[in-house]
Amino acid sequence: MILCRIFRDGRFKKSWRENFFPLSLLYRGAVLNIPINRYCVLSVKQVNLLLKTIMSTIIAMCGTKTYKPTDKMSDLICENYALLQVLSRFGVPLGFGDKSVREVCEMNGVDCTTFLAVVNFLTEDSNRIQDHVTALSVPALMSYLQQAHSYFLDFQLPAIRKKLIEAIDCSTRNEVAFLILQFYDDYVAEVRKHMEYENEKVFTYVRGLLNGERSTQYNIGVFARHHNQINAKLTELKNIIIKYYPANGDNQLLNATLFDIFSCEEDLASHNRVEDYLFVPAIMELEKGEL
Repeated sequence: MILCRIFRDGRFKKSWRENFFPLSLLYRGAVLNIPINRYCVLSVKQVNLLLKTIMSTIIAMCGTKTYKPTDKMSDLICENYALLQVLSRFGVPLGFGDKSVREVCEMNGVDCTTFLAVVNFLTEDSNRIQDHVTALSVPALMSYLQQAHSYFLDFQLPAIRKKLIEAIDCSTRNEVAFLILQFYDDYVAEVRKHMEYENEKVFTYVRGLLNGERSTQYNIGVFARHHNQINAKLTELKNIIIKYYPANGDNQLLNATLFDIFSCEEDLASHNRVEDYLFVPAIMELEKGEL
């Protein structure tokens, strides 16, 4: 057991040392129900847990930049080129010079708060419900998700299939190639079914909420409970290509296609996280307002 003291400003002192740990803005003892501004006895396990939690938070705070409306949009893209997809899905074109995020959003009729909420959530790469979801523009967020669906279904997935056909031998003699293409088509069919359900059922329900219509047959919790990430078939597909497709001379095109599949998987996972941790909580707040 270790004698510790948690101070009101967040400092933490272990009795056998005279130095303090500056923990302001962090946990202030609440995570372990530790009394504030008094000595208490903690187990070694509790102290280690507290220190581990604190260090994780410090690393997260120091390692992640939070973008602001006054930041240059060009800096945002140059520092994280993956955010180009966010620009596209919010309908923001390039060619914005040195304008700030706020200026670019205003020029293109995009809600700046919602844009930055998505950007910072994806940059942070965490699975936690974001604060201040009530400040988000639900129409802007819904438009972003619909544009993402269109990108996957109408552009990225068909482009990967085309490259896949060029990269593998789809003759009747090559059973592995046939199996790869079948797995891919089955996967795309699942993604399409999933996204079309959201487009037709979920978004229609949300538009009704925005218009003051309350449904007794449906709520966003139904969607959240059945919102499974569609990745089982994609995992099998990658394993078949990596482990069983026979080497056949120059495999640069196949490797490039496999790289695209991995990238698509990551992009879809990020898309699902935006739905789970931004969209669903925002709609839950909207539903509360309709009660």
